[in-house]
Amino acid sequence: MSVPTFRKITKLLIIFSFGWIFTLNNSCTFSYSFQDVDIPDSIKTVQVRTLENRAQYINPQLAPQLSDKLRQKIVGQTKLTQRNSDDAHYDISGYISGYAVTTSGISNQQVATNRLTVTVHVIRLDRLNNDTKEFDISRSFDFDASLSLAQAESRLNDEMIRNLADEIFNRIFSDW
Repeated sequence: MSVPTFRKITKLLIIFSFGWIFTLNNSCTFSYSFQDVDIPDSIKTVQVRTLENRAQYINPQLAPQLSDKLRQKIVGQTKLTQRNSDDAHYDISGYISGYAVTTSGISNQQVATNRLTVTVHVIRLDRLNNDTKEFDISRSFDFDASLSLAQAESRLNDEMIRNLADEIFNRIFSDW
């Protein structure tokens, strides 16, 4: 093969390689977002009431912290304005209906992992359209069986609040 032919082939391979990399780079993008919020334009305000504790076992920190996190998420990720009055377009309320610990893993005939399951009943009232939606959210959180419930709650608190607030938000606004 002569030197000019080799250079042409090399040049074509380089051009082809850059073109292929450019095409691959631009065609293989992937985006995943929870921002698919579907709120009618007529809805401008929201009232997020503090959740009640109706579970048999009560974690006194969970309801107020979860309510605050949900308020922050709604105000931060939607166009809605928080109102503390009964004329808000959306009125979000609810209660913690379940808070229970079960065994989830056994090793060498001893409990190795426990599971804390939290269930929240949510009510979304749309005052403009006279529509009410109710749903239950249930999330489980595993923890080492050597921990007491108080220790596990302390370690799991941020995760519980974040995950439950995310799931409630998605059910209210994205209908997940």
